[in-house]
Amino acid sequence: MTTEPQALPSGRFSGPTDFAQGVRDALACAAREGWPALILSDATFEDWPLRERAVVESLQAWSKAGRRMTLLATRYDEVVRQQPRFVAWRQTWGHLIECRVCRDRAPGDCPSAIWSRSWFMQRLDPQRSVGIWGHNPERSVLLRQLLDEKIRDSTPGFPATTLGL
Repeated sequence: MTTEPQALPSGRFSGPTDFAQGVRDALACAAREGWPALILSDATFEDWPLRERAVVESLQAWSKAGRRMTLLATRYDEVVRQQPRFVAWRQTWGHLIECRVCRDRAPGDCPSAIWSRSWFMQRLDPQRSVGIWGHNPERSVLLRQLLDEKIRDSTPGFPATTLGL
């Protein structure tokens, strides 16, 4: 007997447990369905489950030629300190990933979201991990426009490797 993968949820979510599971499920679905483009955005990514083996395995399965990921944050120091598996994966697949730093470094000015053509998740209140997720085309377009605006007003950051002398 085979089991069908769970469809990604729609509607509202509330709390850090729902949020973290949404990140896990979205990245697993991206790998399974071969989403060509992903945008991950958060002020610091400190409460994202990017350090987990299963999440990095999903990212590894997603990583193929032609895929693109954009990361947007106000800073990446928490990623480097708290997400070592993700940092190692990012070093390997840096050619697929564009990392950007929000020009305005206030944490509230950087959206906390995952966007793809297939599904989105947006924390409206990052402190309480309350937000919306789903397939709603209108909300997806609005989120993409917000992310595009923030990306246009950002600078490159978080290099895959650090060159020394």
